[in-house]
Amino acid sequence: MPATPPHSQVDGDDLARELQLAFAPIHKKAFGIAVGTALGLVLAVLTVVHLVFLGPEEPPNLELLREYFYGYTVSWPGVFIGAFWAAVVGFVIGWFSAFCRNLVIAVSVFITRTKAELGQTRDFLDHI
Repeated sequence: MPATPPHSQVDGDDLARELQLAFAPIHKKAFGIAVGTALGLVLAVLTVVHLVFLGPEEPPNLELLREYFYGYTVSWPGVFIGAFWAAVVGFVIGWFSAFCRNLVIAVSVFITRTKAELGQTRDFLDHI
């Protein structure tokens, strides 16, 4: 049975695969849906817990969210209205976060690649 290499030794193909995964772009729509779903569920659960275990006026006062989410109240219909608006806001946050992350990664890879290519061709005229 062959011995497995120590963790400090990484094969070149394994490293290339890991780097491709690390720098792969995030799918904006999928990330937006994931963040939107999570935020919608959090607000729905928070509202339900508030309705079941606390009174509508007990702290934390969720009524302040109606200033941001049209139609939201601390009530059973408000659970669905708040979950919808939180999902919309979460989608926008997730989409924009994925967009910014993809942009930063693309720009940094472009800059690093350009610097490397310029470094390789810096002494090109010295060989003529």
